[in-house]
Amino acid sequence: MDLEKGDGLIDSPLEVDIGSSGGPIIEPYVGMEFDSEDDARKFYVEYARRLGFVVRIMQRRRSGIDGRTLARRLGCNKQGFSPNQKGPIGPEKKPRPSAREGCNATILVKMEKSGKWVVTRFVKDHNHPLVVTANGFSTAGDKDKKIQELTMELEHQERLCSTYREKLLSFMKNVEEQTEELSAKIQLIVENVRKVESETQKHSKRR
Repeated sequence: MDLEKGDGLIDSPLEVDIGSSGGPIIEPYVGMEFDSEDDARKFYVEYARRLGFVVRIMQRRRSGIDGRTLARRLGCNKQGFSPNQKGPIGPEKKPRPSAREGCNATILVKMEKSGKWVVTRFVKDHNHPLVVTANGFSTAGDKDKKIQELTMELEHQERLCSTYREKLLSFMKNVEEQTEELSAKIQLIVENVRKVESETQKHSKRR
């Protein structure tokens, strides 16, 4: 897999809140070193958050010996294009809203023999507006998507509550019906016992 060319993208949007530190934004540069892949990732995520975009995990290259990650590419979540934007191939379908805009912003980090992770490629420019907001959403589209997800979750919870309510009412109705039936049976038994006692007393007096 050629990480430099950007083939074989893995669509794994990553949004991490690692604080809201102030101060100047430190920009990545080729030759920049990190102690680990995780440190490099956190740095780029924080850089993206403060600049106004969301990081997407791209490819990684593994060791054929022990499976360790040797290189990792991260980029803007608007990289690439959705299938319905590739052209008029196949049956026509209603286009769906897409966050992909063919953005090329990316960073490539590789592990050196020293164990350090070094930036070997950095593309800064985005082909879309960057939006930094106080609520933690990098773009208006991300905010709308989150609202839609929360709305769907709320509707799902409301349906569950409605179902549970119906089941509870049905259960209470069954209990009430069974209680009434049991009460009627008990009343019948009491009346039969009283009749037997009355008959027994009559026979006793005759003797």
